[in-house]
Amino acid sequence: MHLVLPNLDYLKATNEWYRIFTVALVHAGLLHLGFNMYALMVLGNPIEAAFGKGKFLLVFFISLVTGSLTSAYFASASSYSVGASGAIFGLFGALVIVGKRIGADVRSIYVIIGINFVIGFVLGGIDWKAHLGGLVGGLVSATFILRKR
Repeated sequence: MHLVLPNLDYLKATNEWYRIFTVALVHAGLLHLGFNMYALMVLGNPIEAAFGKGKFLLVFFISLVTGSLTSAYFASASSYSVGASGAIFGLFGALVIVGKRIGADVRSIYVIIGINFVIGFVLGGIDWKAHLGGLVGGLVSATFILRKR
């Protein structure tokens, strides 16, 4: 079973759609895994407290899917992506929505999101498209979840 995420044309041709999810299980080394796990702990705990376990998982998986699909759509034929960063950026988006809802100053969250996008462009080899897609997925899913309350 292949776990990395190729481009959308490859997914269509092979029907290996499971890669949209399995990409989050593979990382490009221990540092990559460590950063993602730390971010999941720091972001996940307050978001899970705000939404509950089920809705937290819904935000995470929607962000994972939107990040993966955005990455696959804009990827070149020879590129592959790995990691859970798209879903992590979705949690950033959810944190913005929760923060605004409770009246918190969310400017620091914007700064952290901006710094992480800049790092993606400066270092290279980082899939900013997955980050952007995941962020949008997190913003949208958190908005809908909070509207239902």
